[in-house]
Amino acid sequence: VQLQASGGGLVQPGASLTLTCSASGFSMRSHVIGWFRQAPGNQREEVACSSSKDGSTYYGNSVEGRFTISRDDAGNTVYLQMNSLGPEDTAVYFCATDLGGLCPVVERYIQVRGQGTLVTVSS
Repeated sequence: VQLQASGGGLVQPGASLTLTCSASGFSMRSHVIGWFRQAPGNQREEVACSSSKDGSTYYGNSVEGRFTISRDDAGNTVYLQMNSLGPEDTAVYFCATDLGGLCPVVERYIQVRGQGTLVTVSS
């Protein structure tokens, strides 16, 4: 049972980037998936979440309107489209699930967490 995040990189301010979270060993179709990020010196925060139970989504205040989470259940993949990136978005991003069905992913109950992918926004 694994999650794997990919798609990070170095981009300039204002650019867009799409992260991919791929699952193996279980079906994302039945579980909530959240994207978290952690920057050095900052608290870890959940930036986006996609519920499996009712299709609802959640966005953190810092990213709402700029980030979009989407699912490809057939492909067992969740995406995070990130637009208008700024230096404040620089962090390691990872996906995780508490194996529940609704957002947000409860961090202390995370059951599966992928290794992160680094996003660096710099000119």
